[in-house]
Amino acid sequence: MRQSQLFTKTSRNFPKDETALNAQLLIRGGFVNKLMAGVYSFLPLGLRVLQKIEHIVREEMQAIGGEEVSLPVLHPKANWMETGRFETYDTLFRFTSHYSKNDYVLGPTHEEVISPLAKQFILSYQDLPRYVFQIQSKFRDEKRAKSGLLRGREFLMKDLYSFHRDDADLDAYYEKVQEAYGRVFERVGLGEDTVLTFASGGTFSKYSHEFQTLIPAGEDIIYLCEQCRVAVNKEIIEEQNTCPKCGAEKLAEARGAEVGNIFKLKTKYSAPFEFKFKDEKGASHEVVMGCYGIGISRLMGVIVERFHDEKGVLWPASVAPFTVHLLELNGASGTELAHTLEKRGISVLYDETDRGAGEKFTDADLLGMPWRAVVSPKTKGKIELKARNSEKAELISEKELITKLSISNS
Repeated sequence: MRQSQLFTKTSRNFPKDETALNAQLLIRGGFVNKLMAGVYSFLPLGLRVLQKIEHIVREEMQAIGGEEVSLPVLHPKANWMETGRFETYDTLFRFTSHYSKNDYVLGPTHEEVISPLAKQFILSYQDLPRYVFQIQSKFRDEKRAKSGLLRGREFLMKDLYSFHRDDADLDAYYEKVQEAYGRVFERVGLGEDTVLTFASGGTFSKYSHEFQTLIPAGEDIIYLCEQCRVAVNKEIIEEQNTCPKCGAEKLAEARGAEVGNIFKLKTKYSAPFEFKFKDEKGASHEVVMGCYGIGISRLMGVIVERFHDEKGVLWPASVAPFTVHLLELNGASGTELAHTLEKRGISVLYDETDRGAGEKFTDADLLGMPWRAVVSPKTKGKIELKARNSEKAELISEKELITKLSISNS
């Protein structure tokens, strides 16, 4: 893509009403635009990042049997009355239609929709287990939406629901999801910094689990076991002061941003809808459920909080909008090189704008593509290549450039 044709432009000014670093950098780089507190437009560069994260999540959910659906955002009040959450869900957006006078909900989660839907298709033990997921916008009336993409009132989320005949089958799938989540966070570049965190399972199981990425801007206080590299949240530390996994007593306080959670719902949302199946003998049993969430847009903000320097973002290669930022300087042309790279499957943001070198370098650092390539009369037919996370540049041939970027792209 030619940079001159981008819908957006970068800005040197920090947004006055943003204190979160992820929002500051994303707005300055033209990745997102703030409409109001907790609500952002995803612009061309930001949407490319979001779609790459989506692709990774989708692949891993399909690998464990997930079938993708798209459920309504607009929910009838009746479904939420069935579960008792219409009056108790503290961040629920509710409104009354001007015309029908009926009450509606903007979905913050989808148990109230998926349970009666799945009831229509899961009738027998032969229909179990089943796994259904979606990637969709959610709405929550957050009291303080002040952390950029880390806490939004409208945000993109993946939610997976599983349906089982008994607890044993749920337990087995729960472990599969836990492993899949590990692969997701590894692939987006957060594997080393994201820890499995024990949380309360409520009245239905001893524990649920969060996935917390360790960043200074994290909103949650967690307690990390350095021995087995898992953590517990505040709820658990108040009940016990040892690690649930290894029993260690030494737990270090840390800050985390929750990027995912998994929960054994059991029959909490099947019972209100009389969602049952018949076993081999014709006896009826309530369907056992699990739910598993990943904050897609929140992940984008967490990645920025984790990978940045004083100049801008440092995108991991797997989610970067483009593999390389190609800059042409002082009358040199990079058009042919850009076409060659694109033909080799290497995505290029091509800065052919009529600006000075300093301004172009500043833009490249702010936007944070994994590689910066420069063509100019000074390079004498070669290309100056520099990784975004390095200060060292090298002069290489076009063939060497293609080899390096292809390896990075794989």
